[in-house]
Amino acid sequence: MKFLFTHLKTYVFRGFLAAVPFALAFFTIHLLYVSIDQEIMGLLDDSLSSRFPGLGILLLLLTLYLLGFIASNVLGRRILNIFDRVTSRIPLIKTVYQIGKQLADTFSSPEKQVFKRALLVQYPRAGTWVVGFLTGMVKDAQTGQNLLKIYVPLPPNPLAGLVLIVNAEDTRDPGWTVEEALKTIMSGGIIGPSGIR
Repeated sequence: MKFLFTHLKTYVFRGFLAAVPFALAFFTIHLLYVSIDQEIMGLLDDSLSSRFPGLGILLLLLTLYLLGFIASNVLGRRILNIFDRVTSRIPLIKTVYQIGKQLADTFSSPEKQVFKRALLVQYPRAGTWVVGFLTGMVKDAQTGQNLLKIYVPLPPNPLAGLVLIVNAEDTRDPGWTVEEALKTIMSGGIIGPSGIR
């Protein structure tokens, strides 16, 4: 009886782990369908006599393609420059637009790697280490010292996190790749390297 219970527990847990990627894929597809496809199709219901599943996502992709095409030619860049000048005069819109533009510029530059390398940083107190990513450096005008900008993601969503400005001596190189560190964070520490160098 004990063997049967252990056997069932082992394979149920393995089944759960095998189901996680499928569940995430299903959730993503469901989110796309509900939040994009159905919303767009709801707007088009009045003008179309019948429904076409997936048409909303197709229209979104087509719109993004056209926007990318327009932004890539001379006329499109002029239009975007005019839009930049207009948004720079509206206080709240200016801030949000500039942040979005800086993020887009960062991600679109192939020579710029957003996360330069994985680091361990002492946070929230000395002796406690969290996984972070070096995103750049900033100079301290008072001491003349270069400080590190470290992005510390919060699991399981790496887009939510903290930005820490720290001395280099308060960090440690674990010898992990950025991909290994991301896997460690997203899995809550279950997946990842088995050691720190």
